[in-house]
Amino acid sequence: MSIVAITVTICLLAVAGCTDTSGTRPAHATPAVQPHTAVSFNATPVKYAEVNGVFLGYREFGAGEPLLMVQRFGVSMYDWNQTFIGILATKYHVYIYDHRGMGYSGDNNATPTMSQYADDAAGLMTALGYDSMHVYGVAMGSSVSQQLVISHPERVQKLVLDSVTYSIRIPETKKLLGTLEASAADPTQPQGVRKEAQANLAWNGSWSGLSGIHKDVMLVVGTDDVLTPDPVAIQIAGQINGSWLVRFKGLPHAGSHYAPVEYGKNALTFLGTNESGPWRG
Repeated sequence: MSIVAITVTICLLAVAGCTDTSGTRPAHATPAVQPHTAVSFNATPVKYAEVNGVFLGYREFGAGEPLLMVQRFGVSMYDWNQTFIGILATKYHVYIYDHRGMGYSGDNNATPTMSQYADDAAGLMTALGYDSMHVYGVAMGSSVSQQLVISHPERVQKLVLDSVTYSIRIPETKKLLGTLEASAADPTQPQGVRKEAQANLAWNGSWSGLSGIHKDVMLVVGTDDVLTPDPVAIQIAGQINGSWLVRFKGLPHAGSHYAPVEYGKNALTFLGTNESGPWRG
């Protein structure tokens, strides 16, 4: 089993842009990116696509190969960091969207499941005119993305799983489980949030399907993530042959909010790297 393990130390605030990267992969040049490239969500119109009986709201940025961003629990596409998305859009045609029942997206009476959210992602690709796309999923979005690549492998090119777990019912994710249970039971939460929580709670996990993923996969985690701790990402990396594992030292859950430039450059490096080298397999 082949794994590429990299640890990145980010020196935030005190020394801007200070990084120390080490790993087993041959060195690759970091893509040239302006450190504060950003998009404007407010200046970008929301578009709509009919997918599986509902209309999903989405925005698009940049040009190049398509990259679908799959959002985390309880928030809309507006929650993405605009600098992070802007960096990705310097090289890729980036699509962000709202899960059904969230933000600009509609809903119906379908039972909320992770498989439904994965089917929506696959259906959105079709509606946008693509047979397949690169996929970047964060937190709940990484669970949806795992379900997507397992159920619809032909739809996924390269895959990034950020702040990831293979199950919410393991000892390491006890805090995450409590958060989801509280949200599902809270009548003051919006219906879309409660449905997302219910879908997460009903999810049987992905462990049995991980070894069957034959894609270029990068796992990204902050070492201070208390919801999806980095030992879980290490376990997943051990199941996916040839996967990258990038650990950002000292960063919490969904670290692109705290280090958008570093996370953006990291994603560009992975997406732009030729995986045909001898370290595969």
